[in-house]
Amino acid sequence: MSNLQSKRFVVRKSLIGKNQIIEVTFKSGKTYTYNHDIVYELMKDKLNTMNCFEKYKSYTSSTSVPVVLRDKVVI
Repeated sequence: MSNLQSKRFVVRKSLIGKNQIIEVTFKSGKTYTYNHDIVYELMKDKLNTMNCFEKYKSYTSSTSVPVVLRDKVVI
């Protein structure tokens, strides 16, 4: 499986269970690579209470990695 390239941090319901590796490059030039399933497990309690995750089936951030993940290695 190849890495998914993105310009924003994303967690999608459609990617849960696929063990997808995502590499995001923010406008600032910083990059972050993560395993979607590990990130989902770490964030699922918060995600399941967010309107965007229920309505659009995804959570995105175009500027940075969520605070809960900043000190973790999630590959």
